[in-house]
Amino acid sequence: MNKNKNIIIFIVAILIGVFAYKSFQKIHQPQPKTNIVYQQPQNKQNVSENQTIQQAYKNHQSNVIVEGEGVVKKVLRTDNEGSRHQKFILDVGNKLTILVAHNIDLASEIPKLAVGETVKFKGEYEYNEKGGVLHWTHKDPRQKHEDGWLNVAGTIYQ
Repeated sequence: MNKNKNIIIFIVAILIGVFAYKSFQKIHQPQPKTNIVYQQPQNKQNVSENQTIQQAYKNHQSNVIVEGEGVVKKVLRTDNEGSRHQKFILDVGNKLTILVAHNIDLASEIPKLAVGETVKFKGEYEYNEKGGVLHWTHKDPRQKHEDGWLNVAGTIYQ
């Protein structure tokens, strides 16, 4: 009887271990990249949304959620250090350009991005003297930060 009890305890311990391991894997596994295509949202603010970036730049503000659009001025080399980021310079009007750092470990890369393309965006703005940086243009796998996205020619990358 004691031997059967030990076997049952052993089996239960293994099952608990397997369950804990699977739960840990699910929590720490990165979200799959998505290249979501859907109808372009009706933007009620369009270019005027860039006023939020203009104000954040003028007031040296960071950690500001912004939504707007701009024109690609320069496509930069992909940053492969740490989390990989597709980078490009976006002209958002009023002589202000920002660096877009799009995390391609969490979101799909924009294929064949070219100078002159219009990019609509939602992300987090960080001030710097050169114009600022836009990041968090993807879903947050931990669901603790507001999701962002990039929209090029009606295709959403998040």
